[in-house]
Amino acid sequence: MTDPEVQSAEESSDGLDARRAAYHILNDIFFQKKNMDEAFARTHGLEDFPARDKAFVRLLVSVVLKRAREMDAALAKLLTEPISALKPAQMINIFRLGIAQVTFLQTPAHAAVNTTVELAEAEGIAHHKPLVNAIMRRITREGLAPLDARDAGRANTPEWLWNEWMQDYGVETALTIAAANLTEGLVDFSVKSDPEAWAEKLGARLLATGSLRKEAGGFIPGLPGFDEGAWWNQNAAAAIPAMLLGDIRGKTVVDLCAAPGGKTAQLAAQGAKVIAVDRSAERIKRLAENMTRLKLDVETAIADGAVWQPKEKVDFVLVDAPCTATGTIRHQPDVLWLKEPRDQEKLAGLQKRLMVNAVNMLKPGGAMVYCTCSLQKAEGEHQALWLLQQGLPVSMAPITTKDLPGISDMITDRGELRCLPYHWNEVGGMDGFYVVRFEKT
Repeated sequence: MTDPEVQSAEESSDGLDARRAAYHILNDIFFQKKNMDEAFARTHGLEDFPARDKAFVRLLVSVVLKRAREMDAALAKLLTEPISALKPAQMINIFRLGIAQVTFLQTPAHAAVNTTVELAEAEGIAHHKPLVNAIMRRITREGLAPLDARDAGRANTPEWLWNEWMQDYGVETALTIAAANLTEGLVDFSVKSDPEAWAEKLGARLLATGSLRKEAGGFIPGLPGFDEGAWWNQNAAAAIPAMLLGDIRGKTVVDLCAAPGGKTAQLAAQGAKVIAVDRSAERIKRLAENMTRLKLDVETAIADGAVWQPKEKVDFVLVDAPCTATGTIRHQPDVLWLKEPRDQEKLAGLQKRLMVNAVNMLKPGGAMVYCTCSLQKAEGEHQALWLLQQGLPVSMAPITTKDLPGISDMITDRGELRCLPYHWNEVGGMDGFYVVRFEKT
């Protein structure tokens, strides 16, 4: 499961530093409810780690987040007290890191035991070293109960999310989604031009829709073409919505909820006059920095996309609506622990307001694309139906196989696009996404 660079980091003398960093990141996520990006940013000294150690930290954190429910069930059988009685409570993450290494990362048993005991000592709970040593030795001897990928996926999915997927897709598809979420997402890129040449330079695969894909690992800003702004990191599924607007050269496109700017860059690279709107000044600043690196000219606005209006009606609007992001679990497994049903309920209202406001921005004959990186139909298909029932001058413009190659399996009967994590499984899967296109009548 680990690449050679990560394996060497795991075995290096400073491996304890990487494990300590992973421990603090997990504590921030589980106990402080920070998302992965925030937790990584808060970890002191991580920016100075070699690239291989950073990759190892991210791998450790990802495996624990994806498998913690499964690991906790095994751990509970080995403890004489409930997990909730552990003192300090953060000790659970020491056990999780140890179990993750021996069970899912194929770390040699002696190394997994020793480094887990060392971690407990380094974190000031040396008095628990005998317990940690005993539990880890039992784990190395007995292992976890073997589960196939679908059962493991089900065991590691929160109940509310599992119930929604069951309702939306049925048991077989829900099991396949859950299994796919346990896999590691690869790294995708969008390029400004000449994807074939950049695929060769980056050692990447050219996907059917024009995105590039390579194995995870390494330092992305150190890759050829980064400094000159030839490409940007963007999941292949996230790149599809902007492609479905059609010919936008010379046309004005409003990109709502635009930051950090992957879709904005696509639109600008296609020759559109882009107005990127986001309510966060910090996120707009980041977007502007990305556009500067990419040498793309974009107008920005710090505003609430649910109420903001352009000075004149526009040709196209892209609504990349805030959502629970459950389609990104392969890359952002903190979603499994941080999102709750109330988040979905809150976001649903915002999604509706964004869609209605977007319709009001359009010229007659203009097009709007609405998308979310959520697997739940409550944030996708149901929202599209709701909009069509509001009496607004808008109709669905069905997506077809003529729009893009390689998407035939993802088109619904109504002409929407529904990407699931196991689509394109033969080339490494993809993020879950929902996309629908409307035309103003």
